[in-house]
Amino acid sequence: MAAMFKQLGLIGCGLMGGSFALALKQAGLVERVIGYSKSPSTTEKAKQMGVIDQVAESALLAVSGADIVLLAVPVAATDSTLRAIRHLVAPNVLFMDVGSTKRDVVDAARRVLKDKVGAFVPAHPIAGKELSGVQHADALLFKDRLTILTPITQTDPELVEKARLVWVAMGSDVRVMTPEAHDAAFAAVSHLPHLLAFAYFTGILQQKESEQFLALAGPGFRDFTRIAASDPAIWRDILIANREEVLKQSERFRGALQVLEQVLADCKGESLEALVRGVSQARSHWRMGALTRHQ
Repeated sequence: MAAMFKQLGLIGCGLMGGSFALALKQAGLVERVIGYSKSPSTTEKAKQMGVIDQVAESALLAVSGADIVLLAVPVAATDSTLRAIRHLVAPNVLFMDVGSTKRDVVDAARRVLKDKVGAFVPAHPIAGKELSGVQHADALLFKDRLTILTPITQTDPELVEKARLVWVAMGSDVRVMTPEAHDAAFAAVSHLPHLLAFAYFTGILQQKESEQFLALAGPGFRDFTRIAASDPAIWRDILIANREEVLKQSERFRGALQVLEQVLADCKGESLEALVRGVSQARSHWRMGALTRHQ
């Protein structure tokens, strides 16, 4: 059976872009991958690994001849990347991104692509690693993971369906949301947790006994702080791009923390246990993709 696509134009050959290319190849969806990255060493490594088949000298050349294009760049680079390739944006070519925020990406697409914006299907695969770089690319990164599509009214419905089929073929469970609903939700379940992990680890490091404390830390500390090792540049862009929603969630968190602090300060053991029990029961019923509320 013929592949769904002749050529993938990959802009950004890091963890996400590299994993997408490998997954497409493994699923038999693409015949050829042309990749571009700002760093020549990255594209050379990607070629050596078989992630891409040919190195492009520019983002525009990566798009030339492609019938599917993936922007796997930091969200702050969406505008400049779209400007570099907009002359080759065609209605029959599927353009997607993998950014963790969507309102800013959609705004950039509207601003830059104008009447060509219908070819762009914003996407966010809920997958990744705290380790970045093409050397960590994994064809199974998106398997059994959610992928969110956030089309707008101008988005071509046929391309949305084609995008859905691509992610499903790679093993993802695909859902469709508005960009606004996406950013509100992920401020709560992804962006704020990263901010908290950064703040918590900072609080430890600022104490003179930090080395002693860290030497005693066990699995709970490891699991809680894992995401504090995430890529600083990527998370700078995500947090700034979605700062309004993140700050709303931070305010809610502070309110919840203050309640617990007050109960603790008042030494109300029964009240503290009741609060913790409610959370513990809710967490025990949670599975990725759904939360069954404890009755």
